[in-house]
Amino acid sequence: MLDLGYGAAPWTAVELLARLRTAEPRTRLYGIEIEPARVEAARPYEQEGLSFLHGGFEVPVPGRVALIRAANVLRQYDEEQVAAVWERLRGRLAPGGLLVEGTCDEIGRRHVWVALDAAGPRTVTFATRLGSLDRPSDLAERLPKALIHRNVPGEPVHAFLRDFDRAWAAAAPYASLGARQRWIRAARDLAADWPLTDGPRRWRQGELTVRWEAVAPRG
Repeated sequence: MLDLGYGAAPWTAVELLARLRTAEPRTRLYGIEIEPARVEAARPYEQEGLSFLHGGFEVPVPGRVALIRAANVLRQYDEEQVAAVWERLRGRLAPGGLLVEGTCDEIGRRHVWVALDAAGPRTVTFATRLGSLDRPSDLAERLPKALIHRNVPGEPVHAFLRDFDRAWAAAAPYASLGARQRWIRAARDLAADWPLTDGPRRWRQGELTVRWEAVAPRG
């Protein structure tokens, strides 16, 4: 598995390995960075199952991989470049593998990502630390590059966030039970009009996932 573009410090790769190994103890993770100095700085954190390599979208590892995580990697690219990068990375996936590409804030409290398999994009997930949320559309600033410039009237993702805000407002009476219960209620209402793919178990974590085709850019 890969943490592609892990950043100035290797913490996401170290934590990702620990979490993945709770599900599969044989997991091997590579942290990939385009800047050689960042790779050298990460070397002291290598351990059994974790290595750091210099590289980029060419994915400098042998064979195919089960998971590629790319957070905040495409935000400096043009929207027109996204499809080609997606295609290149999907070409390195093993059967059943996933590419998870999106944008998060600096401390990981807000994150929106697209999940893609070998055939293309499948879902978009909105995730937040609920205590920090004023309304769901606050997540708009963390939309991945493929969607962030499409948050305008007439585009599906704009309609989705509008309806999510309306469902959140309608669920205001549940706020007395906590932000988690309000989020769950809003998600239930949203599911009446949008093809959500998850349920209360994930909603309780401050997540909500919708099918890609429902929010994909027009044109």
